[in-house]
Amino acid sequence: MVNNTSVSLESPLMSTYTRFPVTLVKGKGSYVWDDNGTQFLDFTSGIATCNLGHVPDAVKEKLEEQVQNLWHCSNLYHIPNQQELAALLTENSCGDQVFFCNSGAEANEAAIKLARRYAQKVKGTDAYEIVTFQQSFHGRTLATLSATGQEKIQQGFLPLVQGFRYLPYNDDAAIEQIAEIKPAAVLLELVQGEGGVIPANKEWVESLAQICEENDILLMVDEIQTGIGRTGTLFAYEQYSIEPDVISVAKGLGSGFPIGAIIAKNKAAKGFDPGSHGSTFGGNPLATAAGVATITHIVKSNLLKQVGEISTYLDEQLQTLKEKYSFIKDVRGKGLLKGIVVEINAAEIVQKAIDQQLLILTAGPNVVRVLPPLTATIEEINEFITKLEKAFQSN
Repeated sequence: MVNNTSVSLESPLMSTYTRFPVTLVKGKGSYVWDDNGTQFLDFTSGIATCNLGHVPDAVKEKLEEQVQNLWHCSNLYHIPNQQELAALLTENSCGDQVFFCNSGAEANEAAIKLARRYAQKVKGTDAYEIVTFQQSFHGRTLATLSATGQEKIQQGFLPLVQGFRYLPYNDDAAIEQIAEIKPAAVLLELVQGEGGVIPANKEWVESLAQICEENDILLMVDEIQTGIGRTGTLFAYEQYSIEPDVISVAKGLGSGFPIGAIIAKNKAAKGFDPGSHGSTFGGNPLATAAGVATITHIVKSNLLKQVGEISTYLDEQLQTLKEKYSFIKDVRGKGLLKGIVVEINAAEIVQKAIDQQLLILTAGPNVVRVLPPLTATIEEINEFITKLEKAFQSN
């Protein structure tokens, strides 16, 4: 059992997190160390954030160079790293223009504002509703938790922000309703992460995109968790034969450095003009330095090919465990975003894994979520399987 005595029972921090009894002080690659020197295999990647592993050399060098020159300046001036990162994102996506912010919630806030403004200022309608889906997760701000299709996230924050309608995910009838509702936009995850690691059906997404195009409804894809190589392509939408009007990204974009963005097609980007939106720290020189180094490394290396190979191997190993343990009911997900559906309490498995020096997550009460860094090796996958099986056996 992990025994970390440095964690105080009384803390000046607000109680917004249920923290594990582990104090992490160092990380490199797929591993982190606590203040007692104990090494853990980290298959959370900071919740899909440290996609290149902890303290990747390429990003570290870029940040060290930038920290010697300029940390912050206002967006009233041109920022070279920002221009370079925007170019990298548009050159490697279906988008044309980028807005930078600090987090995934802020990226989805920007997408929500852009959708309303596009409908009202560009199209000249009074539309403001945005369709999202049951069990979705889009953030913790008041607007993004209102967009989230989970009541547990919304409890205690009523009244919610108006203008969101939740439809069933992967449901054909929902698509027909969208044509009738004629909302300003549709916002969806292509793999519902917090909602249980549930991939969208390809045919359903294609039909949804067609309905949006026919009715001039913005199609907005939340790639906060699935983006930046997590599913085996730079963006998950590439596997669905669609081109979203707006893509929200964050998490892996800065390899752990706080940054978020929306990437929009020219049509949608017309909704923003000077003064319509902003962010003091969004796209500052340090954050965009991390982003430039991260995206450059991914697109210029064979990392995405490696993700495909490693994820296939991981799938095979997890399927072997499923055949061995009857309480495992399903293994699902895309790329290196995996969900193990279990009949037992997933949180107990996560705690038992900590005892084995393994860090994993839940995605609801009965799903164990596994998020290896994209740089994980076969040897590390084998180590993970060994540790996870010991956690199963001690449960």
